[in-house]
Amino acid sequence: MCGIAGKLLFDRSGVIPPELLARMASAIVHRGPDDGGVWTDAPIGLASRRLAVIDLSPRGHQPMANDDGRLRVVYNGEIYNFQQLRADLQRSGYRFRSDTDTEVLLALYDRLVAQMVTRLRGMFAFALWDHPRRRLVLARDRLGKKPLFYFHGPDSLVFGSEPKSLLQDPDVPAAPDEQALSLYLGLGYVPSPLSAFRGMRKLPPAHVAIVENGALRLERYWTLHYRPKRREREEALIDELRERLRESVRLRLVSDVPIGALLSGGLDSSVIVALMCREHRGRVKTFSIGFDETRYDESAHAATVASHLGTDHHELIVRPDAVAMIDRLVWHYNEPYADSSALPAMALSELARTEVTVALSGDGGDEAFIGYERYLALAAAARLDRLPGAIRRLAAASLSTLPTGEPRTWQHSIHRFARGLALSPVSRYVRWIEIFDPAMVRRLTARASHATPESMFESLFVASDGDGPTEAAANADISLYLPDDLLVKMDIASMSHSLEVRSPFLDHQIVEFGASLPLSLKLRGRTLKYLVRKAFARELPPQIVTRPKMGFGVPLGHWFRNDLRELAHDVLLDRRACERGYLHPSEVRRYLDEHMSGRAHHDHRLWALLMLELWNRAFIDQRSPVNPPPVRAIEAGVVHSTPAR
Repeated sequence: MCGIAGKLLFDRSGVIPPELLARMASAIVHRGPDDGGVWTDAPIGLASRRLAVIDLSPRGHQPMANDDGRLRVVYNGEIYNFQQLRADLQRSGYRFRSDTDTEVLLALYDRLVAQMVTRLRGMFAFALWDHPRRRLVLARDRLGKKPLFYFHGPDSLVFGSEPKSLLQDPDVPAAPDEQALSLYLGLGYVPSPLSAFRGMRKLPPAHVAIVENGALRLERYWTLHYRPKRREREEALIDELRERLRESVRLRLVSDVPIGALLSGGLDSSVIVALMCREHRGRVKTFSIGFDETRYDESAHAATVASHLGTDHHELIVRPDAVAMIDRLVWHYNEPYADSSALPAMALSELARTEVTVALSGDGGDEAFIGYERYLALAAAARLDRLPGAIRRLAAASLSTLPTGEPRTWQHSIHRFARGLALSPVSRYVRWIEIFDPAMVRRLTARASHATPESMFESLFVASDGDGPTEAAANADISLYLPDDLLVKMDIASMSHSLEVRSPFLDHQIVEFGASLPLSLKLRGRTLKYLVRKAFARELPPQIVTRPKMGFGVPLGHWFRNDLRELAHDVLLDRRACERGYLHPSEVRRYLDEHMSGRAHHDHRLWALLMLELWNRAFIDQRSPVNPPPVRAIEAGVVHSTPAR
């Protein structure tokens, strides 16, 4: 696991200053504290920061060259089938000098060139310089677990794991992309291939970028398909799911450093820990955090699983201090990022890093096997679509008159459901997940883009070969929400503490298997993730198998009326924010006043606006300092109120 950066000049005689590469690497030192290196050779320069996980010796140093120096690579990630690939390459005559998966990349490219990515099973982002062809190859894994940004200018191409690394180069402008920010207001994240910075792009998941003679071309090498559907008996598919997940976990246990698991108490992370206990030598270390507010606390469920499986469990009841940590949060996330669960994710990563360097998680199970309540709502709404339109509109209007309710209450869920009932499947799904709908965005900003979340989801729904709107929505989430929100959250949170997180459910073969299942084996009546629950019912406590999804969150509504009240007013109504000319101050004040008075619940909207303005201050006004800002308080940002049980 590493952070990578580099620059390619289109003038073949140009030389990259080593000090520029050193600055680019220093900006992401948290991603790789164990080792670092820079290498230049006209017209290319590569930089790396390494978190040593496989082969801890100096032989794993990056940038790494092949035996004759024709190829050189910087690489972030883990190739879980590298041992099998290595054995195949050795049989064909390749002689390895290290035990790293990095060297396997070089050897595989030497044999297959850019088609090598189709052989890789894992999470990765890499840049490989092919000197004889004068070609730079950038690649990203199929599901987007590892990030890669690039800026294609008139004279050069600059790339790196995080925007703050690219911004160390004065050739990369620090200016906001207003189309990206408009989409951010809708979704709470900036969707690929856009970035929040004008001209900077994210390499999309499952893509290779090839740069030759100043030209860049993108090639997609993988697409998820939901057809044909599997037709075997349920028992056979249960057995196959168990074996596939067991193998996926086993592959992710290969490590030369201590390894554990992030245990939320939900179904997916519990399944992963159960499988780890079968495959791992010794007691598995598990980590969870809890909260004082019961609506957000899963610690008791995590403790139940840990006790049932006999893990070495570490738990802290925490209160993420948003005021203290907010500047550091913004700096680490690089772009405006409105998922407030980043705060507990960072706290959990901090806890895990005290004991291990690698941790497995349950990420990906909900998208692959239909686990979100909004998928259930889509199926229910599809049944109501058979009714005449007038009746649906009347039902939507009647339900909308109910009290909105606070987040995580049944009233809130009913009100959200009613918002989309009279709409098309795509429109209703987007309404359920949006932070600001298009009308709100138009009132909020003077420069709203024509691009909308709905237009993006519409194209993904149309392109999907899934079974109706439910699988089309899952496919859209795998394309957008998963790589640009959930995986960003965990990648940044974990790497901010130099922790590597591996996700067995996100093995592309597992995701393909999930897509191939009939919808009835994923959503059965009101039971989400039916086959996963059935497959692991014997390994887990019954209350864990049957409990509904809770999700990772924080009490934002309460915070904005208390701890964050002063900060929100000071930042959002500050002269700097008003003079940007992007947001209408009167609309911002309205959201603040309505929320503080209790007339409405704008917690997630206020958090999105706060993150946007603080991002402007950190990355546009200051152009991203190399070192993270200090916390705002004496405490380190997390108040531990209860020790491990």
